[in-house]
Amino acid sequence: MHLSVFLFLLLWAQALTLKNLNYSIPEEKIQGVIGNIAKDAELELGEQGKKSNFRVLENSAPHLIDVDPESGLLYTKQRIDRETLCRQNSKCQLSMEVFANDKEICMIKVEIQDINDNAPSFPSEQIDIDISENAAPGTRFPLAAAYDPDTKENGLKTYQITRDDYSIFSLDVKSRGDGTKFPELVVQRSLDREERSHHTLIITATDGGEYPKSGTMQINVKVTDSNDNSPVFEQPSYVVEIPENAPLGTVIIDLNATDSDEGINGQVTYSFSCYVPDRIKELFSIDPRTGVIKIQGKIDFEENPIIEIDVQAKDQGPNPIPGHCKVTVKVLDRNDNWPSIGFVAVRQGAVSEAATPGTVIALVRVTDKDSGRNGQLQCRILGNVPFKLEENYDNFYTVVTDRPLDREVKDEYNITIVAKDNGNPPLNSTKSFTVKILDENDNAPRFTKMVYLLQVPENNIPGEYLGSVLAHDPDLGQNGTVSYSLLPSNVSEESITTYVNIKPTDGAIYALRSFNYEQTKYFDFKVQAKDSGNPHLESNTTVRVSVLDVNDNIPVIVLPLLQNDTAEIHVPRNVGVGHIITTVRAVDNDFGESGRLTYEISDGNEEHLFEIDSVTGEVRTAQPLWEEVTPVVELIIKVTDHGKPSLSAMAKLIVKAYSGPLPEGEPRINAEHHNWDMSLPLIVTLSIISIMLLAAMITIAVKCKRENKEIRTYNCRIAEYSHPQLGKSKKKKINKNDIMLVQSEVEERDTMNVMNVVSSPSLATSPMYFDYQTRLPLSSPRSEVMYLKPTANNLSVPQGHVGCHTSFTGPVTNTTETPVNRMSIIQKRIV
Repeated sequence: MHLSVFLFLLLWAQALTLKNLNYSIPEEKIQGVIGNIAKDAELELGEQGKKSNFRVLENSAPHLIDVDPESGLLYTKQRIDRETLCRQNSKCQLSMEVFANDKEICMIKVEIQDINDNAPSFPSEQIDIDISENAAPGTRFPLAAAYDPDTKENGLKTYQITRDDYSIFSLDVKSRGDGTKFPELVVQRSLDREERSHHTLIITATDGGEYPKSGTMQINVKVTDSNDNSPVFEQPSYVVEIPENAPLGTVIIDLNATDSDEGINGQVTYSFSCYVPDRIKELFSIDPRTGVIKIQGKIDFEENPIIEIDVQAKDQGPNPIPGHCKVTVKVLDRNDNWPSIGFVAVRQGAVSEAATPGTVIALVRVTDKDSGRNGQLQCRILGNVPFKLEENYDNFYTVVTDRPLDREVKDEYNITIVAKDNGNPPLNSTKSFTVKILDENDNAPRFTKMVYLLQVPENNIPGEYLGSVLAHDPDLGQNGTVSYSLLPSNVSEESITTYVNIKPTDGAIYALRSFNYEQTKYFDFKVQAKDSGNPHLESNTTVRVSVLDVNDNIPVIVLPLLQNDTAEIHVPRNVGVGHIITTVRAVDNDFGESGRLTYEISDGNEEHLFEIDSVTGEVRTAQPLWEEVTPVVELIIKVTDHGKPSLSAMAKLIVKAYSGPLPEGEPRINAEHHNWDMSLPLIVTLSIISIMLLAAMITIAVKCKRENKEIRTYNCRIAEYSHPQLGKSKKKKINKNDIMLVQSEVEERDTMNVMNVVSSPSLATSPMYFDYQTRLPLSSPRSEVMYLKPTANNLSVPQGHVGCHTSFTGPVTNTTETPVNRMSIIQKRIV
């Protein structure tokens, strides 16, 4: 098949079908319609509003037949002469491939039927034959065959001889291997030259048409003097086999004819019969002396699988009578033709990557001129490509998609078709074409990260660039053009669009406000990436914006309470080294290092009287008698954070030493820090001790109240405790009758109210004196410290009776000089 031009068409597998249409028309038909393709193939109608269309993919005779592109009518363009078109081929047909409505391919074959429009004809109107009068009856003389270009029943059927008045000659009709018929003139009776030296015969060739036609040829027979013997071949016919494409000069047969005569009458010469076609004379040669026939042209099985050669042998005598034989040459097919691959139709443009498996890409025809196994073909597509070949019929194949296509993996394929025959050795041919893959919007944008973490320092400038998100879409054009947008969400009940904005084209994110770390440490929102395909595809990602703390808050001192950045601290005298006079507390709204504070005394501590814990802010005494150096100290306390740059706050502490009770409403300095710095174990331990001591005191108070009903006053005179049985007597419960009040000899009797409790003889073997001292007035809001301490044994007992809460003066003596240990019990309540 000759493919004159490649036509590129859109073929879809789901809608494509192949239909065969066979028509037959007689030759010599004038211009007219052969058939209606749309009707005969029962084609589906085109889409609504779209006209039907018919496109010719291939036409073996475009000058003779064509198809109307709109109606689908198949028609002839001019008169068709079968003999000119196909000569004497038994089958004469035209082929055409038509693509109808972009859905179906119609394979059309138009057979040209022969009509009896030609009469048989001979190569010449008359021929001359010399026949010796000694020719025996039965001697044969081959004659030229008539030619009738018509075929089958309209072709040459028979020969007849006319005007043979004496019935001396007859005709014998024989057939060659290709089916052609030729006549032989046969001598029926002995010839007598003296009686009649010339004979005129008319040979008539008749065809087999319904109305037979005929042609004639005149034969002039001349009877010559006798030449007793004619050459005789060993066999009347020979059959030889030769391979096609045999080398030139190859001997196919060595003929031998003998003549019994002597001399020149017995010398034989060989030649082809005068009726042998010129083509045979081009392919073979014969040696006149030896009768050897050799190949002198290219032997092609596909051209002539069987060749018949008529050979004659004559002697050199006068009036020779030739001898004849037939050599039949059978050409053996060799695998000498390469398979031929032709594209009937190839898809126009690119193939969509969304095409389903089975989508038709091309229509291919594969042929091989060889026969038998040499012409049997195997076709395939080379390489690992998503395409395959499907065999249809009559060596037609369709190239279809074998699996889904993905342009993002590969956007172009080079399809190579391999056709191999089954010859030995096999021959194969290849032919390639390129298929480009059309992009479809089959990929959603994909972000490079699942979560984007952005950071921005607080107090940023509105409009500041925060960062970008990026999504890739491997599709092309609009299918791969990505735009970004914020998905609706709220941050602290406010729309995210009041916090940030995103640039649709490149995903750049900008702040719309100034952020405060102390208000918003971080916030999340979602960004959508959407392509511009139809329909569009989209994907989301999460963006977290972390607000970085900036050291923008100055430490604020909250303890002690400041007035004009100043606080007065009253510290009792003689508190010793390490006594906590106050605790400085500051807060910083910043976090991390910016919120970590350090305390220091920046000024006023040149004598190093005090020190401050840099972490807790506790201010302690550093000298035992600091008040003797100066009773009033002004300390400048500096609180500094660790931010960059660092910020600080300062306060002035005026530390004053005092003796005596604090003014009403004045807070106690040495108790403040317990609210802040006492560890949990210490708190629990002191709480338990306080509860136990409080319970004991409540018990004593209850008993005292009960006995107070009987005795309202106390005898302050103490008796001599020298009873010899005191040490042996049982212990007696203390009651109010056993206690009297005396004046205590302490260092602070001039400033403090002191109550001395003197035990009765029932308390111990020797008297023990206790001081109960209250250092702060009862109006103090803080818990008080109570001292219960034994005094010296030598006391001055005052005279007379006094009240329990009255101070006394005067010496008190004790006759007992038993020493006692001084003891002090301290009770303190933690507020």
